Amino acid sequence: MSDLSEASGARADIPPALVARKRPRPGERRTQILQALAAMLEQPGSERVTTAALAARLEISEAALYRHFVSKAQMLEALIEFIETSVFTLLNQIAERESSGVQQARRSLAVLLQFAERNPGMARLMAGDALAYEDERLNARMNHFFERLESQLRQSLRLAAQAAGSPSPTADAQVQASMLCAFALGRLQRFTRSGFQRPPTEYLEATLALMLR
Repeated sequence: MSDLSEASGARADIPPALVARKRPRPGERRTQILQALAAMLEQPGSERVTTAALAARLEISEAALYRHFVSKAQMLEALIEFIETSVFTLLNQIAERESSGVQQARRSLAVLLQFAERNPGMARLMAGDALAYEDERLNARMNHFFERLESQLRQSLRLAAQAAGSPSPTADAQVQASMLCAFALGRLQRFTRSGFQRPPTEYLEATLALMLR
């Protein structure tokens, strides 16, 4: 609560509009719910987040949550959508600006893992830890995210293989893209299961240099 609401003896001089609890603007409460959920997911070793715990954190009722989201699955799906939009917007920019296929792949992996490192709650969704007991369609959507990532890496690496004169650029790109996705997922899982102590970008430049010679 603010100092205004806690101050004694001063309320009579404060306009009623300031004394009353401020109502969130349209859409603001929805954003607050998602921010609170992401923050709860950032707690190392946290158990499955419940709507009761989320409502308590926001100091609202569970019924109030359901006025903005029909289910907890819809809340998690909104966070996954944020991940998709954030990451692929950056990856598309890299593809447009970087002509080298190898550099596209390196920078794409770096952007993905940097995003996860800066957003630990999102990293738990990406690694699948926070989806273990949730609606299966959420896992399917997160799997699709990595399929899209692999497809984009495959396009970049095919360019690199062609530039290097490979006799089988498509096959080479498929192998490398699959390897890089497995590496990224492994780094995400290590990050979340270490309680966010092992950053996913650890030795990243040197590691990618070995993987993408």
